[in-house]
Amino acid sequence: MKTDGASNGSRDAALNRDCFCITLDRPRLSAAIRRQAGDPDLVSALLADRPHLFSGGPVFLSANDVGAMMTVVGAIEAAARNPAYREAALAWAPAIARRDFGPHGVFMGYDFHLSDGGPKLIEVNTNAGGAFLNAFLARAQGACCREASDAMRAEALGDFDALVWRMFLDEWALQGRSGQPRTIAIVDDSPKDQYLFPEFLLAQRFFEQHGVTAWVADPSDLHFSQGRLEHEGKTVDLVYNRLVDFSLGADGHEALRDAYQAGAVVLTPGPRNHALFADKRNLTLLSDPVMVAGLGLAPDHQRSLSAIPQTTLVTAGNAERLWTARNRYFFKPAGGHGGKAVYRGDKITRRVWTEIQRGGYIAQEFVKPSERRIRIDGEIRSLKLDVRLYVYDGAPLLTAARIYQGQTTNFRTPGGGFAPVFVV
Repeated sequence: MKTDGASNGSRDAALNRDCFCITLDRPRLSAAIRRQAGDPDLVSALLADRPHLFSGGPVFLSANDVGAMMTVVGAIEAAARNPAYREAALAWAPAIARRDFGPHGVFMGYDFHLSDGGPKLIEVNTNAGGAFLNAFLARAQGACCREASDAMRAEALGDFDALVWRMFLDEWALQGRSGQPRTIAIVDDSPKDQYLFPEFLLAQRFFEQHGVTAWVADPSDLHFSQGRLEHEGKTVDLVYNRLVDFSLGADGHEALRDAYQAGAVVLTPGPRNHALFADKRNLTLLSDPVMVAGLGLAPDHQRSLSAIPQTTLVTAGNAERLWTARNRYFFKPAGGHGGKAVYRGDKITRRVWTEIQRGGYIAQEFVKPSERRIRIDGEIRSLKLDVRLYVYDGAPLLTAARIYQGQTTNFRTPGGGFAPVFVV
């Protein structure tokens, strides 16, 4: 596709609108994942059941937008180190989040919508899913136009594995451990039923290749006794946490909770990481210019935080005003995840609003997502996109996009799914 007439600032938008390249080599991707996971038949079946996990084409992004996103990440990381911000964020966090065991939290995910005014941060996620899958996706691309070829040459994907292993070693050391963990459990509720279960298998194999015994486990498979967290009678040194029970308070999570509170296991990410970064109520602090100014952050960090849409808690006192202005907002549960129980204001019914105004929700100014046009069965369709930065301790690990239709990302859209990001 030819885009020479486009300005630098609009080149990525022109490509997302008019480039219909299919860059994904699906057989190559499937073969690579099967080899890595070590169970070809199982992985083939899992991928076949997830036809919309990967999109066939890339999302194009300008270098300026990538830089702007990273400045927002830097500003939030700086805020999370600020004593006044920590006090405010931990005031509504569960008690288990108040003790600091040291780890920063692996695979932080910063999700952005692209707008005419630059990238807007929609939310922050601890234990953001998809990084291992997206690393394979990025390596299974072929160039079918000059722009794609140029972007692929500029990518440096070979460092991903080294960065991820270093990240887990750092988490281990930050909790005062020496050497490296001997055993790691990848933990989620009913992991085989999770949509991203193929990624758990990739993570397990990744750890095994670094000399670690690794299991994919339900938290109810763990036992805490005599100061040790165990899986099938063997000590668990580190838990790669994929649970969405961020306070570890659910039934069946008692062993993990007790081991964590005793400092008997390195848990990453942990309750404190979620409380400081991913509790959506924190966006009410970070999007408030008066609050931000009072933190004493550097001027460039204060400016960067203006990329967070204005966000407010839904309370009995402001419920009527927010209902009247509901078309301007997205409503999200403060402790939500995966787009569950999220509502666009103009779609809300009175019945749903009755639930929302009881509390536990935030109202976030609506930022329309940008679009990626896709050719599907000869028909051109406009789908929505968002961009996710996978980050550790403020440093980038990987950039990926998600293409979808509907209110939130859902991996059920033909032509949609995870997509590689090509920076132009």
